Amino acid sequence: MERVNPLAVLCYIGILVLIPLLVEKEDEVVKFHTKQGLALFICEVITLLVSWFPIIGWLFGFAGWILWVILSLLGIINVLRGKKTPLPLIGGLAERFKI
Repeated sequence: MERVNPLAVLCYIGILVLIPLLVEKEDEVVKFHTKQGLALFICEVITLLVSWFPIIGWLFGFAGWILWVILSLLGIINVLRGKKTPLPLIGGLAERFKI
């Protein structure tokens, strides 16, 4: 079984995505998961901003947070299994990043 780089797991834990972004420059697996985690973090920040609006924002924010937690867990599972599978909904956005 392939060794899991712990930095890749950090990619899916909110702002901690900045650690692998700044530290790991060579590992292609970590770079892939950093892009995924960065896209996820951007979506989380947008959800936070939208959730400040009463009623509709609260509903959107609640649904968004549930979705982002599920995608974070899916990303961590992919890391632990050694897979480079794009996350649903945000995988296309992540591929656009140049890291």
